[in-house]
Amino acid sequence: MLAHYGYKDGSGDFFITIDTDKCNACGDCVVACPVQVLEMVEDEGDPFREILMAAVTEEHRKKIKYSCALCKPTANRPALPCVASCKAGAIRHSW
Repeated sequence: MLAHYGYKDGSGDFFITIDTDKCNACGDCVVACPVQVLEMVEDEGDPFREILMAAVTEEHRKKIKYSCALCKPTANRPALPCVASCKAGAIRHSW
């Protein structure tokens, strides 16, 4: 299942998408994020799944555009730290 966190406004789409089927609950993305946008939570979409998954904290869900601006890809910084740290390939950003 794909979990979408973020919003769309007049300046664009700002979403972090986490594939809960790929997330192996390693927590590397939480450690890699310099502004603590991500956390590990129980998978609420599947009550029979008893492992954790990555999710965007409630505090950052409505301000991802600003929270993640520090890590936005540039010529000198090609990949977001959370995406680069996810060996399972479970995290994507909309920009």
